[in-house]
Amino acid sequence: MVQQDEVLTGEAVALDVQPLGFFLRGLGTLIDVLAAVALYFALALAGSWLLGQSVVGSDVSGILSVVVAVLVMVVLPTVVETLSHGRSLGRLAVGGRIVRLDGGAAGFRQAFIRAIAGVLEIWMTVGAVAALVGAFTPRSQRLGDLLAGTYCERTRTPRLPVGVAPLPAVLVEWAGVADVGRLPDRLARRCAQFVRQADRMEPSARHRLATSLAAEAASHVAPLPAVDPETFVRGVVAVRRDRELAALVLEDRHLAQLAAGVSGEPRGFPSR
Repeated sequence: MVQQDEVLTGEAVALDVQPLGFFLRGLGTLIDVLAAVALYFALALAGSWLLGQSVVGSDVSGILSVVVAVLVMVVLPTVVETLSHGRSLGRLAVGGRIVRLDGGAAGFRQAFIRAIAGVLEIWMTVGAVAALVGAFTPRSQRLGDLLAGTYCERTRTPRLPVGVAPLPAVLVEWAGVADVGRLPDRLARRCAQFVRQADRMEPSARHRLATSLAAEAASHVAPLPAVDPETFVRGVVAVRRDRELAALVLEDRHLAQLAAGVSGEPRGFPSR
């Protein structure tokens, strides 16, 4: 079954994705709005100067205001998002990119739908509709995202911790066939922290903690190797680290392809 944070490729492979969080999306939108407001006032001042110099007639001032508003609220966001493959000033700042629900790059149609919907949900309601809808959708999608079939993907992947012990030699063969599921976040952090600090721990406390962590992680691993608890925990951490590294490398390659305009392959973290 495909979970809410997964996309399904054409080969029916579920890929984990990292949607940008609600508050980061809001911050990125705020930056974009402030930039658009600054541009609007700059163009309005230019228009006022033209009217003052009688370069254009005063009877077209209303038309000029409408044209500037449409340019700032619809045309410019559509052009920027299309040419940058889902980026904007605000999304560059917070590390996000608009993509389709299948993980592919969003195009002109999606950008135009989002811009049109943004007139209502961002400009006319001062962002209230966008915030309300985003707060109750799984991927913090605003109304324009729901209409266009898009969401904002996180593009800044976390750095892997350095100095993690390698896979124990006795578990090399087991690692090739092991099914190591996703550990709960708290358990994964505790296991990684134990592996980093085990050599500095008192022996009895080290054995006790290793036994406890191994018992918790055992339900997420099959088959269970016939090794002591500490070796088992080290093996689980090493396998997860290696697979996450491979996923990060794949993600970076997909992001590079998207930046170059290649949009044929969905992106994300392979589901385990």
